[in-house]
Amino acid sequence: MKHLFCTILLSWCLYAAAAQQAPLRIVMIGAHPDDCDIKSGGTAALFAQMGHAVKFISVTNGDAGHMEQGGGALAKRRRAEAAEAAKRLGITYEVMDNHDGELEPTLNIRLALIRQIRAWNADVVISHRPVDYHPDHRYTGILVQDAAFMVMVPNIAPDTPPLTKNPVFLYFQDHFTKPSIFQPDVCIDITAVIDKKVDALDAHASQFYEWLPWVSGYKGAIPAGKEERKAWIRNTRWPSIPPAIRSGLEKWYGPAQAGAAKYAEAFELCEYGARPTEEEIRRLFPMLKKE
Repeated sequence: MKHLFCTILLSWCLYAAAAQQAPLRIVMIGAHPDDCDIKSGGTAALFAQMGHAVKFISVTNGDAGHMEQGGGALAKRRRAEAAEAAKRLGITYEVMDNHDGELEPTLNIRLALIRQIRAWNADVVISHRPVDYHPDHRYTGILVQDAAFMVMVPNIAPDTPPLTKNPVFLYFQDHFTKPSIFQPDVCIDITAVIDKKVDALDAHASQFYEWLPWVSGYKGAIPAGKEERKAWIRNTRWPSIPPAIRSGLEKWYGPAQAGAAKYAEAFELCEYGARPTEEEIRRLFPMLKKE
């Protein structure tokens, strides 16, 4: 009997150790083919460097995001840009075929996202808060929220096996304050991989060097040279780390690394997924290492 107990205990310990060492599976879901790169490209690069599996999903194909091009030609271009960004980050990128600017939180799209999260066997899911200037961002957030519990329900999308555990769901950082302000629950120092993030954004040339400068009124500010353009992205998009996120970095990394950090990404825990402890957050975000 004692031998049997020891055997069972050893088997469980080996299983637990294997589970601890298994690569994490992260899926980040944006509305457009550059959203994940903007909000979490550095975190994705860190996960990928550590041997974990990261997937970006764009819920729309981006076929409206340009002042001159549009439709199928633009969607094809943006899909190619996403593929190049994925190569530079060392991740997987999927662009769904829903029209840019016309997204609605329909049942069919929710079921498609449920299948995507299940098929990836996600440990962590990150998406927009449903508080945003862009309807596609808001509805993507709602769609992911609506999928959060359903990923474990066998009779929903029964053609794809349900998850046996609920992932941890989080929100991308934003600056909107009504009806609630973003809470930086998890703060990641991405200083070491900022060049990788900039490289990923640089891959989305139709956006960073054409559409966004045009629609925001600064198209004359874009440098001509490739390296100069990358430096321009780095220097203009993240002028400083906000105090609340600097404070979060101190919690997760300690004061010395927090004080030295130049670039960071932050995420808010969603109440609809698993509710992790601090220890579980450190397991799911293994780059969080205090000095």
